[in-house]
Amino acid sequence: MKYRRFGKTNWQISEVGYGMWGLAGWTGSDDNEVQKSLELSVELGCNFFDTAWGYGEGLSEQILGSLLKKHADKQLYAATKIPPKNFIWPSKSHFELKDCFPAQHIIEYTEKSLKNLGVEQIDLQQFHVWEDAWADNDDWKEAVQKLTLEGKVKHWGISVNRWEPNNCLRSLETNLFSSVQVIYNIFDQNPEDQLFPLCQKLDIGIIARVPLDEGSLTGLLDYNTTFPADDWRSTYFVPENLTSSVDHANALKPLVPANMDMPEMALRFILSNPDVGTIIPGMRKLKHVKSNIGTSDGQGLAPSLLDELKNHRWERQPTEWSQ
Repeated sequence: MKYRRFGKTNWQISEVGYGMWGLAGWTGSDDNEVQKSLELSVELGCNFFDTAWGYGEGLSEQILGSLLKKHADKQLYAATKIPPKNFIWPSKSHFELKDCFPAQHIIEYTEKSLKNLGVEQIDLQQFHVWEDAWADNDDWKEAVQKLTLEGKVKHWGISVNRWEPNNCLRSLETNLFSSVQVIYNIFDQNPEDQLFPLCQKLDIGIIARVPLDEGSLTGLLDYNTTFPADDWRSTYFVPENLTSSVDHANALKPLVPANMDMPEMALRFILSNPDVGTIIPGMRKLKHVKSNIGTSDGQGLAPSLLDELKNHRWERQPTEWSQ
């Protein structure tokens, strides 16, 4: 495993972190294999784990808490997220701060996360949705400063709404945030335009989420793929999105090098960008832990391939199904 400096935190975090959303809200998980996958990730050098209260109403946080306790002798970094008070993902431009993150709500859910994780201080507490229009509101700032002074949160971050990488720029300039979490992959290259340069200027760590585009960049979806009704992906891969996603993935297949598969190419594309601090693929199976962490070997994609992949940037706008 290779490690990178994570912005102003000065943490050295694993290039491949562990995205823990898949532990709640997705079907096809085996609890025993999930536990073995988490253990293997630690054994292979993963030290950054991203969860949220919203992943199973604290269940994912509790699973991470057990892992932290078991490996108390290791430096493992726990990142979680505060759900919006209205429990609507993503936020909408007309939402007011009082409906999403009033000060008392920030404090209440930070306390819940502390309990679930079994820690006295959260390494990285993030806002699970965000609107840059809230940048100048003092309410959230007071809560952030209070919890920081009390030693309950070490660093703060923003998780940016899907396909809205610039909807946080003014907020980052408040200097209250140490990180930003954003969708960045072969299809979603927009963060390179404004967000990444600002993060470099402000020394803000970047967490690249959804590295495999919710599964389309595995190359395994087809036009007839379906998901169980209780699986989050059933509401995301609606026919309109599924068809387009498969079309775009199929266009990439001729570019996959002979010595790798599409998921590996997708992860190496992100790791080839030095601006990124870590990527957080979901890893519910042992084989995924091995293959994903295996991409952290310092070997980026060839410059010629990176140039070709730049042409597969997919411009998308938020829709009713892009939660």
